[in-house]
Amino acid sequence: MSDHAILVEDLYYSYGKIIAVDHISFRVARGEILGFLGPNGAGKTTTINMLTGQMKPQGGRAILLGMEVSKNVKKIKEYIGVCFETTNLYEQMTAIENLILFARLYGIQSFDAIALLKRVGLQGREKDRVQTYSKGMKQRLMVARSLVNSPEILFLDEPTAGLDPASARAIHDIILQERKRGATVFLTTHDMMEADKLSDRVAFMNQGKIVALDTPLNLKRQYGKRALQAKVVTAGGNLEDREIELDKEETAEKVKNLFSNENIATIHSREATLEDIFIKITGRGLAG
Repeated sequence: MSDHAILVEDLYYSYGKIIAVDHISFRVARGEILGFLGPNGAGKTTTINMLTGQMKPQGGRAILLGMEVSKNVKKIKEYIGVCFETTNLYEQMTAIENLILFARLYGIQSFDAIALLKRVGLQGREKDRVQTYSKGMKQRLMVARSLVNSPEILFLDEPTAGLDPASARAIHDIILQERKRGATVFLTTHDMMEADKLSDRVAFMNQGKIVALDTPLNLKRQYGKRALQAKVVTAGGNLEDREIELDKEETAEKVKNLFSNENIATIHSREATLEDIFIKITGRGLAG
């Protein structure tokens, strides 16, 4: 059995003259969370649609659990769960009815819908119609639906977009629980802080290409800088900023002088964020 849950080789897709996915290749290990990052229009959703069998690649191939997706779409769907950014629930039904219907489509005869809804924080609202739910509740129900078949690979497309912090945190906890269970998680997002918190590795996608792929820590070491930032009180009583870049030959001497000669009000360390690094690599922000 391959150690890789996902294997992508030279994957390509275009919409006419617009190249959405430009011959990308990567691997995702079993039990790994891969953050697939980039701004809107970078090609993230087209990629996830090809990986889940909703779109057929125009070039290259995607292999999930040892099976080529385009040749085994029906079989592969037994082993994956998918949660889209746009909700597509049956709003006239209750949450329980939505899950039971989805389970029947998978041929699952017995599962505990109440326990699954409790897991995503919807206890007490299980029998309410979905049309009465807030956006965050609907998104949590979407996540619950993606877990009905206990998937080996979980695809999450912007699962926390537009959610309040409490709803986002609930979904983060579920993602980490799924990884602990042994599932592989493919997380597309443009939220760099979310990706940094959750991902074992991250891939930066820009204009259809993967421009960087590594652990968050390695990317920060390679492209970012660490610094010591302080606010000092001047002789006139004003606050001024001081910054000392770490990992330099002169760092120790500068830090010594700071503590010896300055009246320090606050001090903390700072490292580059994934967003800083993305901008450095691509020359564009997430909204660009």
